[in-house]
Amino acid sequence: MSIPNLASLDVKGKRVFLRCDLNVPLKDGAITDDGRIRASLPTINALIESGASIVICAHLGRPKGERKPELSLAPVSIRLSELLNREVVFATDVVGESARAAVASLDSGDVVLLENIRYEAAETSKDESERFALATKLASYADAYVGDGFGAVHRKHASVFETAKLLPRAAGKLISAEVEVLQKLTMDPVRPYGVILGGAKVSDKIGVISNLLEKVDVLAIGGGMLFTFLAAQGKEIGKSLVEVESIPTVKALLNRATELGVEILLPTDIVVAPAFANELPTVVSADAIPVDQIGLDIGPDSSKKFAKAIRKCHTVFWNGPMGVFEFSNFAAGTKAIAEALTEVDGLAVVGGGDSAAAVRALGFTDSQFGYISTGGGASLEYLEGKELPGLTALQS
Repeated sequence: MSIPNLASLDVKGKRVFLRCDLNVPLKDGAITDDGRIRASLPTINALIESGASIVICAHLGRPKGERKPELSLAPVSIRLSELLNREVVFATDVVGESARAAVASLDSGDVVLLENIRYEAAETSKDESERFALATKLASYADAYVGDGFGAVHRKHASVFETAKLLPRAAGKLISAEVEVLQKLTMDPVRPYGVILGGAKVSDKIGVISNLLEKVDVLAIGGGMLFTFLAAQGKEIGKSLVEVESIPTVKALLNRATELGVEILLPTDIVVAPAFANELPTVVSADAIPVDQIGLDIGPDSSKKFAKAIRKCHTVFWNGPMGVFEFSNFAAGTKAIAEALTEVDGLAVVGGGDSAAAVRALGFTDSQFGYISTGGGASLEYLEGKELPGLTALQS
């Protein structure tokens, strides 16, 4: 895959349409984690230093074509301005009067942030002609396109796919870095190579597991999805989350792992409670979860076993928490995995999404890890071997 990088574009004195991922978590209108904004700064600063003016486009949440005030990018523009230490002009629409006026007034080094692109229904439309019509308007703002919103590259959306194809284009520093790391995970990884997968739904990870079985030495399973694996082995899982329809697929994956000589690590003990709440935890054997209990984290023995396996690896990818880390009584498994990743002698990658939120919520800093991806879904689809529209569109 040949994707031109930022250095390949001559942007001096030109307007650049920059697609970022600024989809930050908000609580009562305040940003609770500005990680994605910070991840966009190297590309923005590089464009400013090259003499470009910048029109930034991004989404927030899923307004589904409606102007929902709680999903406005206004708080993001304020935080971005603080981090850049320069004014960021905020356009209160995407293709309306405010956006056109803001773009028209741009001088070299100026930055405009458009309102939430998903306020425009055409952005996420399944109709290619609707997306193309919006992309044509967006492309009219600029002389060149830079794609840097890795968290959105798996979406065939107007600002990610069609707009890129209408202008001279390149990947920003973030996308270039993300692709470089993902290539290290898929093309001749340094061994031993370990993958830890968690999260709620096994159905979301089946494609990834299937593709990675050919590449990994050890695969550890935690999170809500582990109970479908235990159920596939005929074990009692109590009231724990299970996807019954996925059990035959999981059985087939376990058999294939055995054939390929891949070590599958499943928890031997589970932390349970009578309800999905931060209640008093009990540690039980993974072989016999009481019928009136729900599994909410991997147990201490399993945490040690997983951590020991991780520390032996030279390449590690982790996606998905081990338990309900938002509840303090069920965060220990996730914390143990995070700690083990900080001790890896080699490349340790935290695969975005809930995993990235978890390590920050549990008090870790980004610099303690080899790499923290900004795109949970995008990185998983890349590892699954899927074609990502936002990367395809950037290819020269």
